[in-house]
Amino acid sequence: MLHFFDIDHTWFTVMGYPMSHIEFWGTIAGAVAVWLSSRANIWSWPLGLINVTLFFFIFFQIQLYPDMFLQVFFFITNIIGWWNWAHPKPEEADRKHELKVSFTAVKWLLSLLAIGFIGTYLLGNLAQNLHTWLPLIFKKPSAFPHLDSFVLSFSIIATFMMIRKKIECWIVWLAVDVVCTYIYFIKGVRFISVEYFVFCIIAALGYWFWYKEYKSYQNNNVSAAINK
Repeated sequence: MLHFFDIDHTWFTVMGYPMSHIEFWGTIAGAVAVWLSSRANIWSWPLGLINVTLFFFIFFQIQLYPDMFLQVFFFITNIIGWWNWAHPKPEEADRKHELKVSFTAVKWLLSLLAIGFIGTYLLGNLAQNLHTWLPLIFKKPSAFPHLDSFVLSFSIIATFMMIRKKIECWIVWLAVDVVCTYIYFIKGVRFISVEYFVFCIIAALGYWFWYKEYKSYQNNNVSAAINK
């Protein structure tokens, strides 16, 4: 059973790349969860719980500590997001009685971006010193402390936007996914790197799907007004 959580334990090999149980199943769960999110499907949240649990153990083993802490946040917000999508206020419900998609007010969007960049700087400085402050837990220096902190900061922002079904969350996710594709490739978890490259495409599709969903509300309102 312990081999399941070991990133260095090879389950099978693909084109010379050693695949572990934890990387394979964590990546598959994440891929399906993100695709379902792009289609505003509520089942993305429970699958996301599996993904973040497995990724927590992966990132600890490859010294991406900000990413590791991020999975704890994701675990909590997956539960919150699941509840929030399933129990919208009456005025925020769509035809499936789930939360509607919407745009973010410009002032809030600018504030969130500012918080993200400040968080990247502060968390990056923290991450690069973890192995000095807590050497018994973090035996090696953090890899890419500031890039990884960018991922952490803007993933938190994108997650809160996704919980509220804000369309711009997909633009933020696209930026995060581009950075993740690079750092995971460099760190040697190539299957996860390929997954995040695919996530870049899904993020673009997610924006398109959610925008279409938003436009459908306006069309429905026009149809309802005509039928009155």
